[in-house]
Amino acid sequence: MPEVLKAPLVVEFPFTRSLGPVQSAFLTGLRERVVLGVRTTDGRTLVPPVEYDPVTADELRDLVEVAPTGTVTTWAWNHEPRRAQPLTTPFAWVLVRLDGADTALLHALDAPGPDAVRTGMRVRIRWAAERTGAITDIACFEPYDGAPAEPGGHTGEFADPLTGIVAPARLDYTYSPGRAQSAYLAALSERRTVGERCPACRKVYVPPRGACPTCGVATSEQVEVGPRGTVTTFCIVNIKAKNLDIEVPYVYAHIALDGADLALHARIGGIPYDQVRMGLRVEPVWTPGARHPDHYRPTGEPDAAYDTYKELL
Repeated sequence: MPEVLKAPLVVEFPFTRSLGPVQSAFLTGLRERVVLGVRTTDGRTLVPPVEYDPVTADELRDLVEVAPTGTVTTWAWNHEPRRAQPLTTPFAWVLVRLDGADTALLHALDAPGPDAVRTGMRVRIRWAAERTGAITDIACFEPYDGAPAEPGGHTGEFADPLTGIVAPARLDYTYSPGRAQSAYLAALSERRTVGERCPACRKVYVPPRGACPTCGVATSEQVEVGPRGTVTTFCIVNIKAKNLDIEVPYVYAHIALDGADLALHARIGGIPYDQVRMGLRVEPVWTPGARHPDHYRPTGEPDAAYDTYKELL
């Protein structure tokens, strides 16, 4: 049986957003160990606060402080905490309705085990030692058997309010290609590009997926394509990506390899970025030990006629 290929992959980007008056007050309040909700026109207090009433769609601006103590309304035990979760030891995810609020806040509860957690139990906020104006300023909740805390009546006005946040988004996963892509990757390691032909429409797809996206039938006939191809369309990249050692600006293009009926994407090099054009003929450039082309460069051939690649845009 052939080796099953797999590779760890990470998709990561920072999400930057500005804050309106409600979210600004809520996050700034957490920094100052104050929990703020917003009051609706019918008298409900929503925590976390929102800018518009989810029932009536009315704009909401009436901020009100609630207590740092509350009641668990429902929960689930987390046996194996993941990277960047609130606690590194097993804990409970809980919905907590803080005293003075009509809705529940999702966070972590530090408890010795699932037997110590129950719906209706009383809890309180454990504040983080260092607070920056984020939901992580609440380190977690902890069991509490005292009297409900009294809110201080804060109005939501702060001398130094937050105006924006940067929220990192990240997905870690393991990718395992199937039969078709494993063959494609094995051929690339030999500096060949192999696609698969559909038995119905006879189109050659590169990279292959094991089935024709048009006809929906399995593909198995391998066809070697390229190595040269034609730029069908492209974009100029002006923002440097994290952990990518390529100076900007550079060009990323869709390239229709000779013999293929689907364009693949790759970087264009060996030519000034402002001279890349549709129809440009290119060839792969390999670096020693690489399992795929580093980039594509012009071949020096005349540009391809538009009619030869217009169906591959």
